[in-house]
Amino acid sequence: MGVSVEEVRNTQHCQSHLTEVLGTEEILNLKRSKMGDPIQLKDEGNNHFQAGDIDKAIECYTKAINVCQDKKVLAVIYRNRSACYLKQENYSSAVADASKAIDVDAADIKALYRRCQALEKLGKLDMAFKDVQRCATIEPKNKTFLETLRRLGAEIQTKLKTTFSTDSRVQNMFDILLEEEMEKDKKEKAANNLIVLSREDAGAERIFQNNGVPLLLNMIETGKPEMILAAIRTLSGMCTGHKARTMAIIHMVGIDKLCSIMALDNEEIALATCNLFQCINDSLTGEDKREYGKEESLVLDASKDLKTILLSLVEMVGSKKVSGHGRDQALNLLSKNVPRKGRKEPDNSRALFTVDHGLKKILKVCGQVPELPDQLPLTENTQLIASVLLNRLYDDLTCDPERNNFRDICDEYIKAKIDPNDMDKTIHAINVISGLLQGPFDVGNALVGRQGIMEMMVALCGSEREVDQMVAVEALIHASTKMSRASFIITNGVSLLKDIYKKTKNEKIKMRSLVGLCKLGSAGGDDYSLRQFAEGSTEKLAKQCRKWLCNPQIDSKTRKWAIEGLAYLTNDADVKDDFVEDEQALKAMFELAKSKDKTIIYAVACTLVNCTNTYDKKEIIPELVQLAKFSKQHVPEQHPKDKKDFIEKRVKRLLKAGVTSALAVMVRADNSILTDETKEMLSRVFLALSEDPKDRGTIVAQGGGKALIPLALEGTEPGKGKAAHALAKIASISNPEIAFPGERVYEVVRPLVNLLHTDRDGMQNFEALRGLTNFAGFSEKLRIKIVKENALPDIESYMFEEHEQIRQAATECICNLVTCKDVQERYLADGNDKLKLLVLLCGEDDDKLQIAAAGALAMLTAAQKKLCTKMTLVTVQWLEILQRLCLHSNPMIQHRGLVTVFNMFNSDDGELAKKLIESELLEIMSVIGKAKDNPERQDVIDAARSCLVKALDLGLIKPFSTPS
Repeated sequence: MGVSVEEVRNTQHCQSHLTEVLGTEEILNLKRSKMGDPIQLKDEGNNHFQAGDIDKAIECYTKAINVCQDKKVLAVIYRNRSACYLKQENYSSAVADASKAIDVDAADIKALYRRCQALEKLGKLDMAFKDVQRCATIEPKNKTFLETLRRLGAEIQTKLKTTFSTDSRVQNMFDILLEEEMEKDKKEKAANNLIVLSREDAGAERIFQNNGVPLLLNMIETGKPEMILAAIRTLSGMCTGHKARTMAIIHMVGIDKLCSIMALDNEEIALATCNLFQCINDSLTGEDKREYGKEESLVLDASKDLKTILLSLVEMVGSKKVSGHGRDQALNLLSKNVPRKGRKEPDNSRALFTVDHGLKKILKVCGQVPELPDQLPLTENTQLIASVLLNRLYDDLTCDPERNNFRDICDEYIKAKIDPNDMDKTIHAINVISGLLQGPFDVGNALVGRQGIMEMMVALCGSEREVDQMVAVEALIHASTKMSRASFIITNGVSLLKDIYKKTKNEKIKMRSLVGLCKLGSAGGDDYSLRQFAEGSTEKLAKQCRKWLCNPQIDSKTRKWAIEGLAYLTNDADVKDDFVEDEQALKAMFELAKSKDKTIIYAVACTLVNCTNTYDKKEIIPELVQLAKFSKQHVPEQHPKDKKDFIEKRVKRLLKAGVTSALAVMVRADNSILTDETKEMLSRVFLALSEDPKDRGTIVAQGGGKALIPLALEGTEPGKGKAAHALAKIASISNPEIAFPGERVYEVVRPLVNLLHTDRDGMQNFEALRGLTNFAGFSEKLRIKIVKENALPDIESYMFEEHEQIRQAATECICNLVTCKDVQERYLADGNDKLKLLVLLCGEDDDKLQIAAAGALAMLTAAQKKLCTKMTLVTVQWLEILQRLCLHSNPMIQHRGLVTVFNMFNSDDGELAKKLIESELLEIMSVIGKAKDNPERQDVIDAARSCLVKALDLGLIKPFSTPS
């Protein structure tokens, strides 16, 4: 709503009238009384600061600044708020506040030193040095100032030396690299040093300032692969996280030049250039967090460069001048950077632009038939990467008109290619449909449904040309994914496929026709009653697949089709049971999974999911089964070999054959091939493998622990949940240092914490709590990480859980976390029942629960004396529970109870100590303390004696003396 002119006049009139009546000073005092007294607010801020509540202290100081008129008081408040910002590591704000205090009093020694500390943390050593120099002039005998002055002086000298030496080293490295006669070892060393230097911001800047980019271009122009690699990797380091420098490098080198380098037929160079493009994209789209000021929008507008890069990559996809490796990387970059990162982002303009300008080029890649002349250079992975890109583009479309446009472009492309008089163009079109069926299936399926397409596929199977047969059979395999299509092909194509299989002498066609038969034979899934072929037929097909798989004479590209066949046939329990018994076949599959051809990963993952029965199964409700039988509806039947004991045996066989190491290699595949669906399948397999605690050591030894981390962090929600569950199983019983070496262990905490959410099932909650308990007992850094991931509220809520094992696991986890200061603060805070719950859990009848709760109580009361008194206020039952602990038959519980009693004696609360002595605890401690030494109960006896000695020291009891 707007404000009228009349209202403004009335307000002004009221204010002037008020000034006449009260005077200016009285009005200011009236405002201050409403807003708060600055001195009082400053004192409140000081109290909060001393109590460690920095946020509240800042709030009070900020309010005080808003109402304070006295410059000297204002300077003190700014100085105090500067100290708060220092505590919060907000160094820029600390400098700003300290500067405002210094503006009022140039000799404010506290403000000067605080600004010095903040400037040092910001890396501005010369400015920090000037501030501490002034401090030392004002107080020449202050040891802190003198030590800081000496230290900063030394650091500045070191930095200057490094800067000058870096400049000369950079020049020296280029001289070595560009010297024709220089030894190879020296060149390699110089190249590696240059790459390492470029990965540090200061080093990258030195290279840039010392004419580095033209020199790197000179290295590229030599045409030597090792020189090109070194130059590209150095440019990647220079472009990482620095928008301004990245834009300068793009314009100096040129996008066309970078594309021509990525187009070279060298896998390493193509991959390195792809990484450089990714670094450029990340820096231009927001990874750089520097503040460039007002000029940023004018000088650093990257939209034009990003559009140029996108167009160049799209052009690369369909260009004959680009190598197979270069094409793969161009497709990978599009796949990673064109679709939105999340569905909440409204702008999908990059996907729409790519569909309009590049969809036909991507379809062209899908349609390539390497056996025909004049085809684009491809690798074994190119067409699958193109299918994945098509799928991601289609998924990124937001409405029906956008999806219809995508389908229309595909339809138009296929129609233009199908020509009865030109079989090469026709099989190109059929291959495009195969690519779509492997990508956006709905689009491919709609095209297959067009009149004449399916019939053409069947007709091509009968062609005299082997290449026609091969393309047609592959298309039939991909088209028969849906049951309705499978039924059509079973009716029209089975006899044809059998005929091809028997007559052809070409192994590639023979194997593809076999896979077609395999897929049709498994159309009923794992439903035992829906077998498509006669009894024993699927086992025969599987036997032939295993035979081909184990034949090293056949090339790997052809052998992968044997795994495709097994991926379908292992829906049959007899087939999967026979397959896991064949160790040679298993090892052959795992070796292929580790090969460079990553298109095989999906088929391997499907086969393993089938063998471990980790696919989703609908719950069978007996009442509904009876109803279905009564109404003569089909009821799925479970194969006898799909029962639990058979599954467990298969899992053991897979582990023995080395499945974990194969999975670990598969996880490292590029994201364009390792789709979220594939990741989910690998997670399912890992979870099945880690079911038996005895097998978890084997999984860790073969790299399974490390492999699970990326699966738990990226992918579908069910996939991440299952990977996290497998991690929790491993984390609960393994040494974290061995299972997750180095810094990886800290990455495991978040997936475990995510399993604590209430939407997870009880088993996931329980395993996650056990894993976190193990981590919390390992190191203080891990405890801090668990607290920082905000796990405490969830862990504490499970202490109220009715399920005994979950409640026990949560209490054990808290027991291991209570040595952390942040956890202790939560128990010290007022207004919660955390301590009360812990005391009451000590009174439960479950020994394991009591051990955990009493252990936590003993450690808390030892660390925080205030909790000893607070414990007596939270529940009237505290003394009775403590006595029960000290009388317990379990020595571990008894020991924890007596340690808690000792802590209460040691708490400096005389009244509490008297209460304990006046209770039955004195008699309990006396009886235990007088007992003879006993190795099995020595800890308990020693604890009781320590309590009595402490009571003696406090003068609460006297030593018993007999008359002489």
